[in-house]
Amino acid sequence: MVIAGAGSGKTRVLTYKIAYLLSQGVLPYHILALTFTNKAAREMKDRIGTIVGQDQARKLYMGTFHSIFSHILRVEAQTLGYKSNFTIYDDSDSNSLIRSIIRELELDDKQYKPSAVHHSISMAKNRLQLPDIYSQDSDIILRDKINRMPETAKIYSIYNQRLKNANAMDFDDLLVNTYLLFDKHNDIRKKYAGFFQYVLVDEYQDTNYVQQRIVYQLTAEQQNICVVGDDFQSIYAFRGANIDNMLNFKQLYPSYKLFKLEQNYRSTQYIVDAANSLMKHNQRQIPKNVFSENEVGDKIQLKQFYSDQEEAVTVCKEIRSRVLHDDADYSDFAILYRTNSQSRSFEDELRKQGIPYRIYGGLSFYQRKEIKDVIAYFKMVANVQDEEAFKRIINYPARGIGQVTIKKIEAAALANNVSLWQICSNPDLYPDVNLTGGAKTKLAKFAQLINSFILAHSTTDAYDMACTIIRDSGINQDLSSSNDAEQRAKLENVEELLSGIQTFVETAREEGNQHILLSDYLQEVSLMTDADMNTEDDNRVSLLTIHSAKGLEFDNVFIVGLEENIFPSPRCVDSPKELEEERRLLYVAITRARKECFLTCAKHRWRYGHMEFDTPSRFIRDIDQKYVSSSSSDDEEYIPKLSPRINHIPEIKPRLLKPVSRATSTSVSSPSAIPQVAVGQTIIHQRFGKGVIESVTGTGEETKATVLFENTGRKQLLLKFAKFNIVQ
Repeated sequence: MVIAGAGSGKTRVLTYKIAYLLSQGVLPYHILALTFTNKAAREMKDRIGTIVGQDQARKLYMGTFHSIFSHILRVEAQTLGYKSNFTIYDDSDSNSLIRSIIRELELDDKQYKPSAVHHSISMAKNRLQLPDIYSQDSDIILRDKINRMPETAKIYSIYNQRLKNANAMDFDDLLVNTYLLFDKHNDIRKKYAGFFQYVLVDEYQDTNYVQQRIVYQLTAEQQNICVVGDDFQSIYAFRGANIDNMLNFKQLYPSYKLFKLEQNYRSTQYIVDAANSLMKHNQRQIPKNVFSENEVGDKIQLKQFYSDQEEAVTVCKEIRSRVLHDDADYSDFAILYRTNSQSRSFEDELRKQGIPYRIYGGLSFYQRKEIKDVIAYFKMVANVQDEEAFKRIINYPARGIGQVTIKKIEAAALANNVSLWQICSNPDLYPDVNLTGGAKTKLAKFAQLINSFILAHSTTDAYDMACTIIRDSGINQDLSSSNDAEQRAKLENVEELLSGIQTFVETAREEGNQHILLSDYLQEVSLMTDADMNTEDDNRVSLLTIHSAKGLEFDNVFIVGLEENIFPSPRCVDSPKELEEERRLLYVAITRARKECFLTCAKHRWRYGHMEFDTPSRFIRDIDQKYVSSSSSDDEEYIPKLSPRINHIPEIKPRLLKPVSRATSTSVSSPSAIPQVAVGQTIIHQRFGKGVIESVTGTGEETKATVLFENTGRKQLLLKFAKFNIVQ
């Protein structure tokens, strides 16, 4: 087992190990090398080819677990009762089949989300829990009941049978069926165990239970196995990865030898030492001392801001400044975050500052389906003639308006030269639309819903209107109907959109605009979504989740949002095992940096319609402070002010259903509460941070102050609504 620390040249080790075997006369087709991506397999094969020749390299059995095992299953299909031309279902195919089964069982597809059911089945298969085992496991049955999907076991059983009937396997079956093939047919197992004389596995810390079992089936006798990985970078438990495969390796292979690649060739000494000190707090690990002989470099820079808005503004300004003055490229910078929803504030600010960026391995915040769905509702309210918005929301959430009805509306609108909305809201005026009575009833309900939004729009501020739409349209209920990770992420994104709208409303109010409508917000957000960010240029800042960043490296890395309830995730704090994985996730983030690493957090962050106080992440104090240069926005020492460790942070429940009442909102100050300020005073604003008052104009409720803030620039505040404290 080779423990390959971050930046230690893991791929080179595997490459030369295989090249050495070939140079010793081992025939290439007797070597099996398993990777997690086709890209990794191709790159490794190319590197081996440059050493021993491409002809030799081409004959290697090198590829992903799924690709290699699918070839074996094609050959041995009949043994398992399949034909060799079996179909492989991708996730889309699997979800479609599960959706059909849910309908056949007359279950509520809002409660039984196909993707959520598929995830449960997939995780079960990864643990080799077939339907009969699954249905008798009391813990699983209880979990499914808690998740409001008690019939998952039945769906799983039918799903597996339907796959078999269709001569099809899903991705997980490629693993499960390979295990079953070897488990039930020892002669076949011995054949392949003898054929693959040397087995090598890349990224071993990412293997799940069934993958580990198959590898053992192939290597139990000869024990010619070489695995390479890093337990410090085991961060995919949510996909089934099992760190115990590394920690317990020596129990399966008693004569094993352990080699540690501890020199990091990527990062500066300060970055490596800081990351090491963090990991000393994990109990379940293979001891190692990763070191760097690169330059010492700068300490990890830790900065606490007053708000998420100041955090985004300052990080983006720092990047822009370094590109303008330090001969750096935008591509030298990455902003890493724990959850996808955190990209919103940084995307907004990067666009405002004209900084090109890309979302690595994902979609821009405003291009995510759930966000486009919500904004389509907003557009319909602001402009009921918007046909693209109409088509997007007419049957979302599902209200029984099918494609046949929609096609009839489109044809009638074209024939009568009117909008889709006009047909929908008055179908009886257009006899040629030829709708059934049931279709007319459903359209009437939809029209009534949209009209209720339009009626409220002119007298309701943008945030309250957005909350009402998300609640009354059924979007909130749809996204809350399942507790799987994908649905939670979508709900988090919608909540983040609401936070952005709330910030927009509060900022406008403080600047003196009394009534901010949803149409005003749409004008603002359309500039965000339509702006040309030079997407063809590779010189862009990378925005990505830490999970997406594994395997990548950048000169300068900003790790943002280091607060409790964000990082670590609130769903992990009650489990020591999961909390250790969260700490490993931060280790991965820090070790992405070659030259400089920045950690940021905010004291206040907009969530669920109001500003919440945030506690700095417990992981910050896990890093030895001799490797950290820390400061906060008020120039006081930051680290000593960290609160004691919190053993339990309750998960914040969605509060989309409670629009803020402006009659009682703390956002609105009474005239008697208007603070008295003077030029030269220093204030701390809840969102903009520290600033100095430059001028004061107006009287009474119209009193305004112009303030130059240290990080967020010059702002004019209407004191009646401004939220700040005078510090001197």
